[in-house]
Amino acid sequence: MQELHPKGGESASSAIDGGTGLSDSQGHARAALSQTSPARMLLSMGAVIATATIFGLSYSLSAPLIAVSLAARGYSDRFIGINAAMHAVGVLAIAPCMPALAGRLGARRVAILALVVTALTLAAFPFVTAVGWWFPLRVLLGAAAEALFVMSETWANSLSADEARGRTMAMYTASLSLGMVLGPATLAWLGINRDGYFLAGCLSLFAVAFIAGRWVVAPASIRPESAHPMTYVRMAPVAMATTALNAGVETAGLSFIGLYAAAQGWTNDQAMRLISTLMFGAIVLQLPIGWLADRFPKRKLAMVLAWISAAGALCWPFVLGHALLAFGIVFCWGGVFVGIYTVMLAMVGERFAGASLVGIYAVMGLAWGAGALAGPTLAGLSMGASARFGFPALISLACAGFAVFLSRSRSAG
Repeated sequence: MQELHPKGGESASSAIDGGTGLSDSQGHARAALSQTSPARMLLSMGAVIATATIFGLSYSLSAPLIAVSLAARGYSDRFIGINAAMHAVGVLAIAPCMPALAGRLGARRVAILALVVTALTLAAFPFVTAVGWWFPLRVLLGAAAEALFVMSETWANSLSADEARGRTMAMYTASLSLGMVLGPATLAWLGINRDGYFLAGCLSLFAVAFIAGRWVVAPASIRPESAHPMTYVRMAPVAMATTALNAGVETAGLSFIGLYAAAQGWTNDQAMRLISTLMFGAIVLQLPIGWLADRFPKRKLAMVLAWISAAGALCWPFVLGHALLAFGIVFCWGGVFVGIYTVMLAMVGERFAGASLVGIYAVMGLAWGAGALAGPTLAGLSMGASARFGFPALISLACAGFAVFLSRSRSAG
């Protein structure tokens, strides 16, 4: 699968097929996929989505497990936070290398390698008594997670037909979110012990079985590419802005929504149920949003979702006094907000392929890191400024700002 450049051409040397945006070799690759039986394509898509779900479960199980393990050993919150930040270091280290790595090894080998590295790294934690070594282990986990996410998103897009791309990426996003929800629940059932590390590692190895078989259709090989990350930012600024928004709001929300609800008189148990409701909405509502993305202009749909998210956040201070209404609003808001990211994945997959798509997804990891850094910091400042209105106002402003950016951006990505 050769590189697909955006219409208008990022490379003069790329032969464009009749103005469709497809190079000749890219057209042949997609033609080959179109000749694959529907049953095999469906099984392949199911395997990729199952892999993402299992890995999401493994990651969301191991992250709190490592933090609690360090706390049990008496380490400070600052120490635990620095250790957790090593995940982002791994993402930053591997992201610029992803297009070249995918070109040399192929999507299947990169994904399998990432899963195996994850399994071995997680299994090593209980045996490494010198906690200083947990820092490079977290770097390895971050790099493996970035590699797998980039490959799985690229893989899912490569298997999707344009007319069903929104629904495909909706299933991918919903399944990944489901895995993220199941991790903490599994940890609560299993308890804090070394079994958690082994279970997470075994799950990663189990995921290999889904994608290793030759019956699973893998993306065709791409031309190795090594480009500066800013190249991909210029190619797909909307994708970067969407990722930064999603990461900032997601990390801020997980950290502060419970505190915000508690400040409005909710008990801790009620606040946790509120977070669970939000995440449940983020899973359930992706499929109808994906259906809409296949029938309406994706850019306009993303803009509408952003404006609804902005308005919905402003409702929080006024609905938290009514429990049923609050749960309903938060359920819908979670689905609508995450839907922005789902629609963006479909937009990018519709426009790019090959090394360009891998590079864009890889640099989206950098955008995620920037958003994850800014979100909780700004949320803390906003709550300090106003306990009732500060946090929802920040979320609303971020969503509205994104909608304005989207309306003014000329890039399809």
